[in-house]
Amino acid sequence: QGTIAMEILRQHQGRLDAVFVAIGGGGLISGVANYIKAVRPDIRVIGVQMNDSDAMMQSVSAKSRVALQDVGLFSDGTAVKLVGEETFRVASELVDSYIAVDTDAVCAAIKDIFVDTRSIVEPAGALAVAAIKQYVARNKTKGETYAAILCGANMNFDRLRFVAERAEVGEEREALFAVTIPEERGSFKRFCTLIGDLPGGPRNVTEFNYRISDAAQAHVFVGLTTHGKGESAKIAANFSRHGFQALDLTHDDLAKEHVRHMVGGRSALARDERLLRFVFPERPGALMKFLSHMRPGWNITLFHYRNQGADYGRILVGLQVPRADSKSFQSFLDTLGYPYVEETENPVYRLFLRT
Repeated sequence: QGTIAMEILRQHQGRLDAVFVAIGGGGLISGVANYIKAVRPDIRVIGVQMNDSDAMMQSVSAKSRVALQDVGLFSDGTAVKLVGEETFRVASELVDSYIAVDTDAVCAAIKDIFVDTRSIVEPAGALAVAAIKQYVARNKTKGETYAAILCGANMNFDRLRFVAERAEVGEEREALFAVTIPEERGSFKRFCTLIGDLPGGPRNVTEFNYRISDAAQAHVFVGLTTHGKGESAKIAANFSRHGFQALDLTHDDLAKEHVRHMVGGRSALARDERLLRFVFPERPGALMKFLSHMRPGWNITLFHYRNQGADYGRILVGLQVPRADSKSFQSFLDTLGYPYVEETENPVYRLFLRT
């Protein structure tokens, strides 16, 4: 596997400060390090592992091979419990340093590689790029040249769905929040207006999940696009200053992996509820048009939306509409002009959401 290093040095004969290599059992980095240190010992060789599959890092630190009890399987190409005896010896002698990366960072790196090359690599193949980004951010390096070895493209479609979900958060292009708003008429619209007035310009809503559960307060799960890293805390503080208590969930694994899919359930407060699926155009103002056309007496009891990257967004909405307002409600739907399907009699709704 050292021939990979030979190809790198033959094709790039200029400045090269470091080569980043993913580590599973250690064969690839042993070959790469052997060749580079023999030909260009000035080039740093940096090993990369997942933070939940770091057998080599632990072994080097302990100065003897460490067998892990369990390893994470997201990067299955590097999920090794015990590194090889010879590869451990070579890595201990020749590898300059190590970096551990997490799942979100790898997902973001997979997206970066796709954007740059239109190639889709597997998680193990993206470890080196994730590490370069982390290395540069941590060390504030400038003007250096790095090489990343993309060592696998065994990606299946189901895993790609997960990668797409986590890439925006991993790159901090998306921020997640739990926001508490008053359970009163107009508060939902005020909150949406605040999102449009955030400092730095309006943000796209990537996710919005809500189910009425309390007579006084509403707890909303919200995803927003961001303009850069570290912005989520500022947005949460801005919400709080305007009377909407907010909890930043951007780095909360429970929220990212589970809770975002679990907002909902039955509610005794959802009387006279009608459930509708809408197709909204993915453009600014589409949601505000919906809210502005609603009668003040119609209360939103459920709202579920997730941006899927399409031209149109699919939204599930529960509305409390008194029976006496049936004609007015139909007129509202006709005037709105968005395609919809009423699901009030859907058996799934009756089983899981309707009281």
